[in-house]
Amino acid sequence: MEHFSHMDEAGNARMVDVGQKEITSREAVAAGRIYMSDTCFSMVQDGTMKKGDVLTVAQIAGIMGAKKTSDLIPLCHILALTKCAVTFSLIPEERAIEARCLVRCQGRTGVEMEALTGVSIALLTVYDMCKAVDKGMHIEQVHLIEKKGGKSGHFIYGTGETHHA
Repeated sequence: MEHFSHMDEAGNARMVDVGQKEITSREAVAAGRIYMSDTCFSMVQDGTMKKGDVLTVAQIAGIMGAKKTSDLIPLCHILALTKCAVTFSLIPEERAIEARCLVRCQGRTGVEMEALTGVSIALLTVYDMCKAVDKGMHIEQVHLIEKKGGKSGHFIYGTGETHHA
């Protein structure tokens, strides 16, 4: 039977002890989108938003967010990230910006939460920098795209399965 690793036998929250796990290469990629008005999208695309370069600020914020995951999510382990990259794709036909966050480390636990936090903070920063123009923006589809490493194997979104090494 499946169980939540962050709960003890009595159902109390606990931080998982990963001290005996092997140090391995870990990687995760998460993505999400923010949808906005035509005017707002054009201003981001043209770099004319009053607060400055939206995507550069959001990129830095996403990296900072990934690095702070253990401060934001209870029971997450502190990880020494070896790489964190936040990228954006503009999707004009949908008036959307897709953010992706790639995170790597050598560790005893995965970096999925760091990738998800990084992409979420990046998208929230886009919202913050653009809200004067469009308060109706909405963030959707934040999800794990892929994870590699560790006991649970290689996961790819949409395949419905995890591949074990």
